[in-house]
Amino acid sequence: MATNASHAKGTTAHTEADGHGKGGFPPFQSDTFASQLVSFAIAFALLYFIVSKFALPRVGGVISAREGVIDKDLADAQKLKDESDAALKAYETELADARARAQAIGTETRDKLSAQAESDRKALEASLATKLADAEKTIATTRQTAMGNVRSIASDAASAIVQRLTGIAPDSKTVDSAVDASLKG
Repeated sequence: MATNASHAKGTTAHTEADGHGKGGFPPFQSDTFASQLVSFAIAFALLYFIVSKFALPRVGGVISAREGVIDKDLADAQKLKDESDAALKAYETELADARARAQAIGTETRDKLSAQAESDRKALEASLATKLADAEKTIATTRQTAMGNVRSIASDAASAIVQRLTGIAPDSKTVDSAVDASLKG
């Protein structure tokens, strides 16, 4: 048992020599608290120095460059929007001008065609009036000729009828005066 006791005593001595025998979490031990606080302050200062000298300028540069790109893109977008608005306004102006020109051309063409139709109508009316006057003259001439023929036909018919009924050929002067009296009445 002596060996066991010495072995146990050696284990305890070994554990205390390693610093494991004092119990507790090392940052919470009051005898090492001041040195840990100094180590923490040095580590914080070193980390702050590294971040402020190397990381933050890079991040700031990236943010600054990104803001520059965004500002440039926004300016370009505004410029393109202004150009497209100007192009749209020019297009609308040209479209309105084209419509006005088309309407003017349509009005002018309609007026020309109306004047041409009126001129053609008047020429046709004049031509028809001339033809009508010629036709009336022809009809009057034909009527006179027909009436002249009617007198001779009536005289011939009356002579033939009187001769047929009486058997005597009538005198041509008597027949002509009777036909003339009949045509006048």
